[in-house]
Amino acid sequence: MSSTPDLEPQETELLQKLKVFRPSDRAAWSSVSEEDWNNWRWQLKNRVGSLEQLKQHIPNLSHEETEGARLAETKLVMAITPHFFNLIDSEDPACPIRRQMLPRIEETDTASWEMDDPCGEDDHSPVPGLVHRYPDRVLFLVTDRCAAYCRYCTRSRLVSNALGYDFRPNFQEQIDYIRSTPAVRDVLLSGGDALLLSDDKLRHLLTELRNIPHVEFIRIGSRIPVFLPQRITPELCNMLKEFHPLFISVHANHPRELTTEVRDGLSRLADAGIPLGNQSVLLKGVNDDTTVMKALLQKLLMCRVRPLYIYQCDLINGSAHLRTSVRRGLEIMEQLRGHTTGYAVPQYVIDAPGGGGKVPIAPNYVLSHNADRVVIRNFEGKVFEYPEAADGTPLHCPPDSIEEPQLV
Repeated sequence: MSSTPDLEPQETELLQKLKVFRPSDRAAWSSVSEEDWNNWRWQLKNRVGSLEQLKQHIPNLSHEETEGARLAETKLVMAITPHFFNLIDSEDPACPIRRQMLPRIEETDTASWEMDDPCGEDDHSPVPGLVHRYPDRVLFLVTDRCAAYCRYCTRSRLVSNALGYDFRPNFQEQIDYIRSTPAVRDVLLSGGDALLLSDDKLRHLLTELRNIPHVEFIRIGSRIPVFLPQRITPELCNMLKEFHPLFISVHANHPRELTTEVRDGLSRLADAGIPLGNQSVLLKGVNDDTTVMKALLQKLLMCRVRPLYIYQCDLINGSAHLRTSVRRGLEIMEQLRGHTTGYAVPQYVIDAPGGGGKVPIAPNYVLSHNADRVVIRNFEGKVFEYPEAADGTPLHCPPDSIEEPQLV
């Protein structure tokens, strides 16, 4: 196998450009006071959520975007915070932020293999709002609301209630199940977005979970630090650090999303002692490019966030226009390993359709396992031999008969 070439000068220039931190420009909200702009409740109240508002900010909407916005209420509502909306390039129909957030008419096209619930969560729900798919952990759905709505959302059946799912979490029932199930040691709060709860409500929920002896640690999955960094207040961070060990998984897909405001919010969380990880979704025209993905992962490390997962886009209804191939995902992983620090290399996974859980997908570095050796290759395509019996036991032989591992 041929080695991956070094980046060309123009790719290096693009990589450095993508890694620059810039603030979210106020744009159409330039008359808004600093106090209001930095108020997370003001941001929520003033989200872009209608076709008329879209037209005010993006005069050149395509036919596909216009019709998608008209139909958004029938699948997944549109809502975009002013902070995140300002990252959209109104002149570029292929803008990666625009592709993630603006509804398109293609969302009404559903293939036979697409599903309302591609991860089979409803089939693993012992009580409403709780998913128990893995032996020692549960997904605790807190709310059906998000600060903004990604068009590829795995839970579009649930969030925003556009499809009439009528999600009504009963925290006490969910907590009682966890309390009565000693195998559960790990609780992930998601939804919707748990960080939309007020500080007091979130503290109450975390206190209830912390009072369960067998719950060892708690995670929060949130895109709030990216969509709504104003929510990451010093008060919130001081409250969260009362509940260690507490982990937060954020969700960034493109380096442009990591603004100075997002970086500063993530730093506040990290300063509170909260380990931060990132989960990205591989999306066509957004991050299915090695240079873009590398910039995102390296920029995340600069924000003190460890890249954890790249997800293959789930088979959610109407998402074909945003899905790229597994082959492309493997090519990107091949071009990351060995070409950037291991801290920046996440695990590429497919959430197996129908509820099979996360399945790691990786390039094949083991070429063969013969009677007395494992043949492997490295990131450059060079082949090596490692002495080992086929059954995995170490080889035993006189010292003078041991052959030094060879570069083939």
